[in-house]
Amino acid sequence: MAIVEQPAFDRTIGEFLVDEWLPAIRSTIRATTFRGYESHVRVHLVPHLGALKLAELDARTVNVMYGRLIERLSPASVRRIHATLHRAMRDARRWGYVAENIVDRTDPPKHRPLEREQSTWTAEELRRFLRSVREDDLEALWVVYATTGMRRGEALGLRWSDLDLERGELAIRQTIVAVNNELQVSTPKTKRGRRVVALDAMTVEALRRHRDRFVRPAELVFVDHWGRLVHPGWVTKRFGELAAGAGLPRIRLHDLRHTHATLALQAGIHPKIVSERLGHSTVSLTLDVYSHALPHLQREAADAVGRLLWGEDG
Repeated sequence: MAIVEQPAFDRTIGEFLVDEWLPAIRSTIRATTFRGYESHVRVHLVPHLGALKLAELDARTVNVMYGRLIERLSPASVRRIHATLHRAMRDARRWGYVAENIVDRTDPPKHRPLEREQSTWTAEELRRFLRSVREDDLEALWVVYATTGMRRGEALGLRWSDLDLERGELAIRQTIVAVNNELQVSTPKTKRGRRVVALDAMTVEALRRHRDRFVRPAELVFVDHWGRLVHPGWVTKRFGELAAGAGLPRIRLHDLRHTHATLALQAGIHPKIVSERLGHSTVSLTLDVYSHALPHLQREAADAVGRLLWGEDG
């Protein structure tokens, strides 16, 4: 008896996402990216949209889902779910299942600027933290996070060959990720993630001290006592312990990255340079996320143009 294939127009969104799309893309993307897509599909998209036929999906239905998700998730989380659905429906269109990517017509929530008092430390608080970890075995790691804005896995993936301490630079070429609690060496997620970051003199000295602690340094800059990869989850936990021990406001490890960016922008560093140091995909992303740190630029722009027109005494 011949097996009759289910017509494309008769497939439900759940069948398409779980049975076709996820298996098809698994070998084409990083393991961590796939885990994110799979979680979005199984936890959010299938429960909300799975019973609908592919051809029945419309922008209103998707926007209703966003409205329900935003009641318990952050705008950034909903935007990531939106990106997953957009990618899936783009592929559905490419494979001839639908005539258009209906997700192009939807309205995901906008980026919400960070609230500084909840998400970052002041310069003085950051100085207190760095003073408090001076004797910690991983002092240099905390310094690197604070002074470069690197992501957690990027710093853990640094090799000594990626550092040029004479020139005061480091190159980000790989990252450490945990996939099902197994540590893997991966590449930065985007092209801009591969970058060269300048180091200040104190960071260079911290890295020299760190190197001098080892008789024979490992390939990686940051390893445990047995020369093995440091687990990102342990680093997060250790940061929380050190911050609490220093009596500082509670923030996430990732918020050291936000702190670096906020302090740099408040110091007048051009947003394009900050964006390059962070490895953001676009300058507009940097401006959207850190708009709270930029009001002073309006005043500086007005004063600078005024001096050009009227002179110093205008």
